[in-house]
Amino acid sequence: MPAPVPRQRTLPAVESGQAHAASPNGGPAEDASEAGTTASRTTEHTENGTRNETTSTSPTHLTLLLIEDDPAGSPIVPDLLDQTGKPIRVRTARNLTEAERLLTDDVHCILLDLALPAPGNRADSSGNGDGGANGGDDELAVLKHVLELAPRHAVLALTASGDAERGAEAVRVGAQDYLFRDELDGRLLSRAIRYAVERKRSDTTERRLAEGRLRAQENARLERGLLPTPLLDGSPLHFAARYRPGRSRALLGGDFYDVVRTPDGTVHAMIGDVSGHGPDEAALGVELRIAWRALTLAGLCGDELLGTLQQVLEHERADDEIFATLCAVDISPDGRRAGLCLAGHPSPLLALPGRPARLLPYDNNGPALGLLPGARWPRTQVELGTEWSLMLYTDGLIEGRVGDSGERLGQDGMVGMVRRRLTDGLRGEELLRATVNEVRDLNGGELTDDVAVLLLDRVPPPRP
Repeated sequence: MPAPVPRQRTLPAVESGQAHAASPNGGPAEDASEAGTTASRTTEHTENGTRNETTSTSPTHLTLLLIEDDPAGSPIVPDLLDQTGKPIRVRTARNLTEAERLLTDDVHCILLDLALPAPGNRADSSGNGDGGANGGDDELAVLKHVLELAPRHAVLALTASGDAERGAEAVRVGAQDYLFRDELDGRLLSRAIRYAVERKRSDTTERRLAEGRLRAQENARLERGLLPTPLLDGSPLHFAARYRPGRSRALLGGDFYDVVRTPDGTVHAMIGDVSGHGPDEAALGVELRIAWRALTLAGLCGDELLGTLQQVLEHERADDEIFATLCAVDISPDGRRAGLCLAGHPSPLLALPGRPARLLPYDNNGPALGLLPGARWPRTQVELGTEWSLMLYTDGLIEGRVGDSGERLGQDGMVGMVRRRLTDGLRGEELLRATVNEVRDLNGGELTDDVAVLLLDRVPPPRP
């Protein structure tokens, strides 16, 4: 990544160790001219590149790396200054090995002579500088090597006059622009540098935006896998859910849930929590949710279904210490009864008209999935009645803190909170939103654990 250059110097030869090599005749005039050429290129690239790549301020001095091997002397260009009037320093490399050594973090732009011998080829002994063209099958091998060596730098290709086809091919391969060696002047070079730097910055921004869109699309697909659309066609039950991952800036967590209606009219609901908070746990939660849906639609229920899920978890988890808690409910087609299976998970909350909301029995709570081989999970029958609300949740909802005391909210605190909200007349999405927001407010900020809550309501149709 380009970095600000702390010192201000005008002659590149001092920096690159090529003080005399830059001019075969030993005179300083060609060095200074070379420095000006390099300076212009570097200036534009550095200013734009720095603003785009880093958060630091614009560098006080810019550096160009000129890669060329012309025994007759480098292109002579008038001295160039950056947009603030400061001189630009130039480093000159005669081959790719030397260029790699000189390409430090303070170099901002590269001017590459395409006549340079390709990697592994020797320069033309006649000194015509055409080793890159004739030394191998790939005329742009040297450019490709430089682009691989410096992927974040703007690169200008330098080619022979009239060889526009080769220059255009260089742009197609990855250079920002091309120039003719014998038509170079300060004005043209300055404009080309500015264009190259802006184009490189634009390309980098566009690539990052594309990568960001791709990541967003991938996250959205994963999120849809974790937060499924309930399959309740034909059921009179109303469904609502809230989900909040605990990891910072994450879309996915280890909590998972699902609701489906089987052909016999039974509604099956499930909520679970994989131990841990990382992406691996989130992926495992998605696998368990999908497995639960498939097994449920295949007709499995209760202990048989949970036993099969445990096998899935044991085969898919990355570590033997990983486990998952789960609460599964199956509601009869008439909506008046339910079967409850708990695998180390908090018991659901049931609200009936005219009665305080309460937790369902959890005496038959079995072990979490993945803890005990051959475990069993008893199924408890629960009477619901004609009108009710059933809330399933993960422990992230009850493990938040209450103010500065450090005390956990707990199940009793959660039950009291829901009772108050029900008394206020909240139902469905409004009830869940208010509950989750209050838990977060009591915690003094975002909760560190994942939170998933789902609500099933049965409201009988009004009498005629």
